[in-house]
Amino acid sequence: MTQKVIIIGASGYTGAELAQILTRHPHFELAGLYVSQQSLDANKLISDLYPQLRTFCDLPLQPLPDDLSLLAIDADVVFLATDHQVSHDLAPVFLQQDCHVFDLSGAFRVNNADFYTKYYGFEHKYPELLDFAVYGLAEWNSKQIQQTDLVAVAGCYPTVSQLSLKPLIENNLLDLNQLPVINAVSGVSGAGRKPSITSSFCEVSLNAYGVFTHRHQPEIATHLGTEVIFTPHLGNFKRGILATITAKLQENVTDEQITSAYQQYYANCPLVRIYAQGLPSIKAVEFTPYCDIGFATHNGHIVIVGAEDNLLKGAASQAVQCANIRFGYNETLGLF
Repeated sequence: MTQKVIIIGASGYTGAELAQILTRHPHFELAGLYVSQQSLDANKLISDLYPQLRTFCDLPLQPLPDDLSLLAIDADVVFLATDHQVSHDLAPVFLQQDCHVFDLSGAFRVNNADFYTKYYGFEHKYPELLDFAVYGLAEWNSKQIQQTDLVAVAGCYPTVSQLSLKPLIENNLLDLNQLPVINAVSGVSGAGRKPSITSSFCEVSLNAYGVFTHRHQPEIATHLGTEVIFTPHLGNFKRGILATITAKLQENVTDEQITSAYQQYYANCPLVRIYAQGLPSIKAVEFTPYCDIGFATHNGHIVIVGAEDNLLKGAASQAVQCANIRFGYNETLGLF
């Protein structure tokens, strides 16, 4: 059965990646691309903005209609590649019309309304949807994803961080009295397509930002079930995230136990690759839907290195992976 799919927020980097994946997906019919009525990209072809899509996907970027319910009635699935507060407002409209929602913003990732006031700057008006939403970390929540109509796709930094740490925490291999320290560097595409002097490629060097205040820290901590120290960095490259994570091991934990934990949890997860030797790099994962993980240990500590493409495994490809899981398709369908 073919699902009729639309993307809202399609003019951004993540929206373009979604369009490319969904165009080639055998069970999803990409029926429309939408932007806000005020968007300067309204009525342009997406292939005019992204020439790599020319002849492959030449759909227009339509302004959202005034009556969203008609749009929701006509679609089976909507991907929201929109700002957090926009997703917060749009998701209920589509859910009321039995449309499946895959939200790539942070609007439903944490089941705590106070979190949104503190970290996102708006009052969350749908606590019942926070209860209903399933966190879209595909490798860990597949059973819940299969049974929901609202998937809050995990953030880019949280995805690589949690995939790297969860098997070790679940197996009690880490001494969490010493908080795991996550230092992660993202390419400038993570700052979005909207021009800004702080993310202009010519201005970016390598700098930390959001120290002790970044909204992804509580997202990571909430879904790991433990506090972490998280420091994001912006690097002068286009795409990809490299996370270097330092943690203390429990007494007498061996490399073999660590390797076994990773292999046990990701044995049936085709989009997580565990390194037997060496450490991952962004070069190995850019333009792919993989998350690569490697580690080294010394004197009772572990350094884990995780890498992913922030626009794919950190956003678009994970969203489609979640949709594949929800509708019972092979989870990698359309991703290659």
